[in-house]
Amino acid sequence: MTQATRRALLSGAAGLLAAPAALRAQEPNYPSRPVTVVVPWAAGGSTDAFARVLAGRLSTDLGQGFVIDNRTGANGTIGLTSAARARPDGHTVIVLPNSTYAVAPHLYPLGFEVGKAFAGVGLLVSMPMFMLVGRASPAKTLADYVAMAKQPGAKLTYANSGIGATSHLATEMLLQAAGIEVADVGYRGGGPAIQGVVAGETGMLFMPAAAVMGLMASGDLRALAVASPRRSPLAPEVPTFAEQGYPAVEIIEHIAMLAPAGTPRPILETLNAACRAALTAPDMKPALDRQVVTPEARPLAEWPAYLAAESRRMAEIVHVRNIRIQ
Repeated sequence: MTQATRRALLSGAAGLLAAPAALRAQEPNYPSRPVTVVVPWAAGGSTDAFARVLAGRLSTDLGQGFVIDNRTGANGTIGLTSAARARPDGHTVIVLPNSTYAVAPHLYPLGFEVGKAFAGVGLLVSMPMFMLVGRASPAKTLADYVAMAKQPGAKLTYANSGIGATSHLATEMLLQAAGIEVADVGYRGGGPAIQGVVAGETGMLFMPAAAVMGLMASGDLRALAVASPRRSPLAPEVPTFAEQGYPAVEIIEHIAMLAPAGTPRPILETLNAACRAALTAPDMKPALDRQVVTPEARPLAEWPAYLAAESRRMAEIVHVRNIRIQ
């Protein structure tokens, strides 16, 4: 080992050991007490599971507990509203999916704009969205499915895990792009919707990877396409919609962290740096892999433009497809 290499290794090791102290140094008095992490979805779901992994790491790195507070209902808007009213001192944050921060505001009368009521800590992770059919489905490809839907008298159905879910919007994107109509069968959440397709009660659904990888591996569900710009390394054999002639069908499940508007910039920077350090730490990779998420860990400055673009795109789908809370 050369002297230069030895110095580089020692420097890197020192940086890792010093990381928690360096993060706290950005705002030395923060956090001064436990931080409430509002999760506007039920315990046990993919957002909650990821939030718990991240909260555990932040508790260690920042020296105070990050405590999960599940506040569910109305596509996450109950928890969203609660977090918006919290004191903007960095001791309340919210971890939530894009169905809550970019879709729900176009379906529910919140009384505030997300971009004004919150400051973005940043986009944290993403996961791909698959279009799936059951084992017994005659559709082996997306082209097969579209052809079936266009047959005279076709009575195909899809499982809807919730109005305004990203999986619901992905389905509406496909119906719009392919010029087909498929009947909506409502379910109370992702788990029942998945089981409905596995059991043959309904014929198709879209679902984020975390919920379906095991069933894809067993063959109980078959993926016809992935709604990402590129094939997913989780299932590289599954083509994108763009590859199959439907480039407009593109949607990714994102999870972000927000803080109430007015939270001091140094605290936002501390949280952003801590999240980025946690999500890129080599020893966190196994836990993140189990959650089937891909770290995004984007800089603080990127949030406003991302939120505006994502919200605008979701609003267009809601409008064009006339999606309403019933």
